[in-house]
Amino acid sequence: MSKRATTIYACVECGAQATKWLGRCPECNAWNSYAEEAPATPIHAAALSSGVAPMSIGAIEADSSPRITTNLPSLDRVLGGGVVAGGVTLVGGEPGIGKSTLLLQMAEELARRGPVLYVSGEESPQQIALRARRLGIANANISIFTETSVERIIAAAEKLKPVAVIVDSIQTAHTALNGSAPGSIAQVRDAAGVLMAAAKRLSIPVFLIGHITKEGTIAGPKSLEHIVDTVLYFEGEKFQNYRLIRAYKNRFGPVNEVALFEMHDDGLEEVANPSAALLAQRSSAAGSAVVAALEGTRPLLIELQALVSATHFPSPRRMAIGVDANRVALLLAVVEKKNGGNLLASDVYVNVAGGLQIDEPAIDLGIITALISSQRNAPIPHDLVVFGEVGLLGEIRSVSQADLRAREAAALGFRRVVVPHSNAAEIHADVDIIAVRRVEEVAERVVGISAPGIVR
Repeated sequence: MSKRATTIYACVECGAQATKWLGRCPECNAWNSYAEEAPATPIHAAALSSGVAPMSIGAIEADSSPRITTNLPSLDRVLGGGVVAGGVTLVGGEPGIGKSTLLLQMAEELARRGPVLYVSGEESPQQIALRARRLGIANANISIFTETSVERIIAAAEKLKPVAVIVDSIQTAHTALNGSAPGSIAQVRDAAGVLMAAAKRLSIPVFLIGHITKEGTIAGPKSLEHIVDTVLYFEGEKFQNYRLIRAYKNRFGPVNEVALFEMHDDGLEEVANPSAALLAQRSSAAGSAVVAALEGTRPLLIELQALVSATHFPSPRRMAIGVDANRVALLLAVVEKKNGGNLLASDVYVNVAGGLQIDEPAIDLGIITALISSQRNAPIPHDLVVFGEVGLLGEIRSVSQADLRAREAAALGFRRVVVPHSNAAEIHADVDIIAVRRVEEVAERVVGISAPGIVR
């Protein structure tokens, strides 16, 4: 009598397993993260062998596989200088945000070097061709392959020998090594693992498009992000033109590097000067502050907007878009304690213009400046940029790369920069410096000032 297969449930966040469904994972405390996983399929020993013998590290030529440039400078910078042969990149984002469009445009650039295999498990060849014509793409080196079997995809790559393989999407791919349904946790994990092994063996870069869940994470097991070499996320609102690509993981380059693109009818266009584009529609109204943030190694000037208004509810409303709501609540408490003004009894709204998501301590001073400006209805000077971290005691703490931020501000025509006092000495950019030590100084020395002056 054959032994009955045991049903296994696995957490999609951390991979923990249990024999029954759990509402909350005991390992990572994630709610509703357990899903049924098919039992592991025995794999023949021959399938586990790569046929590669161990090599001395001194005998390996690290530069034997140079990077392949995509002719999209911003994307190359996010990737760490270009596409690495044998590297696997996972591209995630909301439906309709432009993942397939970007990779199709990238395929056209890579096709100048050789054939590119574009695999789709969601669209027919005619649908892809229609989108390519809309984007003005008609390169004969791009081969469209509608297939979901990983084994057939690898066989096609071995025959075509492309310079890159694009799989749209990894959630539709399946491998014969796993008997689960396509899209299941185990199937997505195993399909990505087989593609990763093939990419290393054939030295072909592979791009995987991944759908995201309503929580904003890539659908499938968290181990999917651990398997691949690079994880890129598309950020931005579908109904706005700007798209931000951010590297959350990169084995071949720095993380948190960003590239800004603008969506048009004929595809995504690279924005050469993101700071200027993001500030193009800025006004000098009260509650608007320009902050010098740092995304990876790139300084980025953004507009932070704050609105403080009288509340009509027993509990004042708090809303933050583009910044951490908990961080805003903390800064509100600091301003209330050190500056007064009954902010905690008012409705407060904070927004990053352009639909971007910024998570850096250096924007603290910008949030506080915008809040005080809106509360007092006192505009901030149009030629002024702020940056600095704010502590719970009201002190303004230093941030990294202060001179780089100030130089970006000077390049865009800003003449004054409000900085932490401890950063003032390291700034050599051609700007007037207003150095502050505490939150109490912001209201009297920043909000409402008009005459430029240098204070060190």
